[in-house]
Amino acid sequence: MIRIVRAAPALLAAGCSLACAQGLNIHADLLSAARAGDAASAQRLLEQGASPNARNALGDTPLNTAARTGQAALVKVLLAHGADVDEPNLARVTPLMAAAFGGHADIVRELLAHHADFRPEDRIHKTALIYAACSDASASVGALLDAGADVDRRDAVGATALLWAAGCGKVDSVAVLLAHKADAQARDERGMTALAIARAAKEEAVVKALLDAGAR
Repeated sequence: MIRIVRAAPALLAAGCSLACAQGLNIHADLLSAARAGDAASAQRLLEQGASPNARNALGDTPLNTAARTGQAALVKVLLAHGADVDEPNLARVTPLMAAAFGGHADIVRELLAHHADFRPEDRIHKTALIYAACSDASASVGALLDAGADVDRRDAVGATALLWAAGCGKVDSVAVLLAHKADAQARDERGMTALAIARAAKEEAVVKALLDAGAR
C-alpha cells in the first residue's frame, strides 16, 4: 500500500533521491489520471511502474475513484494491472460499494466478476447492497443478490436494503428486492417497516408496490 502526498521538495530536502521523488510522483500522477478518468494515461503510468494500489489522503485507490465516478474503461485497466478489488478507503468504502452508490451497474458486475467481496461494511455498517438500494440502478441490486448478498442483512440501526430503498423512493430496487424474497415486514430499531418509511417519505409508487406485495 502506497500513501501519496504532494511533498517531493520536502522529500528531496530530507535526503530522498531524485529517483525516489520521481517514483512517488508517478503514483501521484496515476491518482490524478484516475480523478480525470483518463484510462490511456493510467495505462501508460502503470506500464512505467505506478502502483495500482496507491492511495490518496482519503485512502482512495485509483480503482475506488474509477468505480465511484463510473469510469468502466479505467476500471478494466486497473484490474488488468493487479488493482486490489477490495481495498477500502479510510471510511471503509470499497470499490464495490463506491460503484453501487454511484449506480454503475456495469462496474458492479465487472468487480463481482473479479471476485469482489460483497460482505464488507463501511464505518456505519452499510454494505454494497444497501448502497445499491438507494442508487438509480436496480440492476446493481440484482447483480449483488445474484452473487449471493444477504437480502435481509441489517445495518447499524436495523435497516435492511428494502427499508433503505423504500425511504429513498427507489421503486425499481424495491421490486427487485421483493422478487428476491426480501422480508417486507422487517422493522428497524424504531419499529418502522418499509411501508411505514415509504408513507412517511410520501413515496406513493413505493407504497403501492409494497401493498401489492402484501406489506403491512
